Amino acid sequence: MKYATLRLGNTSTAMCRAEGDRWRFVQSNSGAPYASIGEFLLSGRGESGVGGFVEGPFTFAAPVPRPPKIIAVGLNYRDHAAEQNKPAPEKPMLFSKASNTVIGPDQVVRIPPTAGQIDFECELGVVVGKGGLDITEGRWQEHVFGFTIVNDVTSREAQTGDKQFYRGKSFDTFCPTGPVVVTPDELDWRKLRLGMKLNGAAMQNGSTADMCFGPPALVAYISAVHALEAGDLIATGTPAGVLMYRPEKRFLQPGDVTEAWIDGIGVLKNRFERR
Repeated sequence: MKYATLRLGNTSTAMCRAEGDRWRFVQSNSGAPYASIGEFLLSGRGESGVGGFVEGPFTFAAPVPRPPKIIAVGLNYRDHAAEQNKPAPEKPMLFSKASNTVIGPDQVVRIPPTAGQIDFECELGVVVGKGGLDITEGRWQEHVFGFTIVNDVTSREAQTGDKQFYRGKSFDTFCPTGPVVVTPDELDWRKLRLGMKLNGAAMQNGSTADMCFGPPALVAYISAVHALEAGDLIATGTPAGVLMYRPEKRFLQPGDVTEAWIDGIGVLKNRFERR
């Protein structure tokens, strides 16, 4: 099943479910549609039914506008470790992004004056559907609502200068997500192509088969540290091809447009401008 948070007009949003090439509202117990996938997951009530089809123009919004937590994974693709001349990690390397960094498709990433060397990272995002502590790998799918695309935008200057990741990853607007969430029964995470285009030119082109630790292992590893909550977002790492390790050392500038893509999910497009 494919779900999205759609923006209807200038202000209102609604959770919808794909039926063919159309979208149908997902209703709450009150009969009104949920405002977002995030609201649906945090309510814990599940679907009470579906309403009518969306009529008129719409755009895609961030599926979960304010996740309780964003947990990200570093060096989780063998080719990304290799482009840094580093060995593949023996266990997941975790870090966090601020949850208010999230924006949706076609929204603008704002580059602040205090952030330099801006880079992209196309990542498979795991949206947690049901919370839990000490979840086993064999039960990971019971706790995952679906998969989306994450662009883990990063200030390499802050990341390397601080010797830790939080500030470099957590400037406002540095976590574009979307456009949809696809449930695990419809998408085999083990063999997805994913990549990034910059101003139309291919920059990243990898496969989730190159992951060091897949969603089952990550859900188990993270939930052994702290409880996962409904609506949490796990950014599972990026393949090779980020700007930091290219010989030309060209970083993102105002006016640039990134397109992160994953087979079966779609394309997440964002423009970069000054803040």
